[in-house]
Amino acid sequence: MKHRLGLGLLIATALAGNAGMAVAGDIITGDTVGPADAPNTLTFRMTTDGPRNNDPTLAAAYSDLYRAFIANHPGWKLELQMQSSDTNQEQARMLEQAQSGNAPDCAAVDSFALGQFKNAGVLKSFSPYFSQAEIDQLFPYVRDGITGKDGQIYAWWWSTDLRVLYRNKAIIADAPQTWADTKQAALESTKQGMEGILFNGSRYEGTTFDWLANFWAQGGHLVDDSGKPIFAAGDDRQKFIDAVNYYRDLVESGAAPKRVASIGNYDDFNAAAAAGTSALFVGGNWQLKQLRDTLDPEDFANWTFSPLPGPTADQRATGTGGWTLASFSDDPAKVEMCADFAREVYMGPANEIQEQLPTRADLYSKYEVFSSPENEAFAEALKVGHARPGVPVYPEISNQIQIMFGKVLTGAQDTEAAVDEAFKASMDAYNRL
Repeated sequence: MKHRLGLGLLIATALAGNAGMAVAGDIITGDTVGPADAPNTLTFRMTTDGPRNNDPTLAAAYSDLYRAFIANHPGWKLELQMQSSDTNQEQARMLEQAQSGNAPDCAAVDSFALGQFKNAGVLKSFSPYFSQAEIDQLFPYVRDGITGKDGQIYAWWWSTDLRVLYRNKAIIADAPQTWADTKQAALESTKQGMEGILFNGSRYEGTTFDWLANFWAQGGHLVDDSGKPIFAAGDDRQKFIDAVNYYRDLVESGAAPKRVASIGNYDDFNAAAAAGTSALFVGGNWQLKQLRDTLDPEDFANWTFSPLPGPTADQRATGTGGWTLASFSDDPAKVEMCADFAREVYMGPANEIQEQLPTRADLYSKYEVFSSPENEAFAEALKVGHARPGVPVYPEISNQIQIMFGKVLTGAQDTEAAVDEAFKASMDAYNRL
């Protein structure tokens, strides 16, 4: 039996058995899930991957999952805290709170920041609550990301993603295979009234992560085995400069609009697709569903995706990110509750409702949606996936790359000088660790 049916039965059974809790829909309020007089409370700091999702359909689906979870854990309620869209700032604030003992019991931790939390020693072990069989099913880069130096796992990485090149095939018939192809396709699209290729280019983590594939495709390394920045030293320096100049040339040639320097939100790309102003953008796999839900069927039929182009057709890479759940609580019962929350709500069910790629290989056959041709193509692209290095200095490297692009894409500074400044600032941050 497909899991979708099984999940529906679980929710229906749980709600029927706890009718006193769920009547009149009062189990979820603005910031709590569960009965107000529950003796135990788990504070959970979440992203929009929850009942407050901007999509009403997803919000309703998450609400059902949360209700079922609380119904299966009598005596508990969830107290919800919402993260802002500024991921860097939110993760840094949460780390400071954890170090001072004021963090939530359970929280969504972005995979790119996980190394900082592990290094600070503020996360509680999930190893007692997940079987070795579950851990073994994780993709290797995911398993490495959540594992500490002591062999314990300190988070559960439940979703992963990757970046691809979206295009309107009515405007751009063939998938660009190289950087040069991409530039040419974007320029051709401008002749048909489009604004060229769009990508994140502002002070935003997505700016760094989306672009890094161009560096990784050449075999570039951000840090060495000790976690020390090396991206502008030795053989990596020219690869880094070439990848930066690829984006710079897109803007200076008119293949990308100057406004990319102020874009820091994937929703902008969906809006451009809906408005018919762009036929090409660098986006995440999750946007395929968003485009399907946003566009008229005949318009959506024109949109497709392909792997990110590289400097040559044989040099390819893509960034693989995703979200984890982790616990900061000193109370073992709350740590276990957080682990259960990760397993019962997010590991599989949440992947399915949002079509966010699972991190466990066995879930691809368990959920029908992930056997679609599109998701099979995404899974194939994961073979050249690169996760951000789980080292403490990565967030500052990313910050400096974002600052660098602010200078490069606006023409305020030449590439080599901007790269050197980003590298020096990253090294200074490393030396302060």
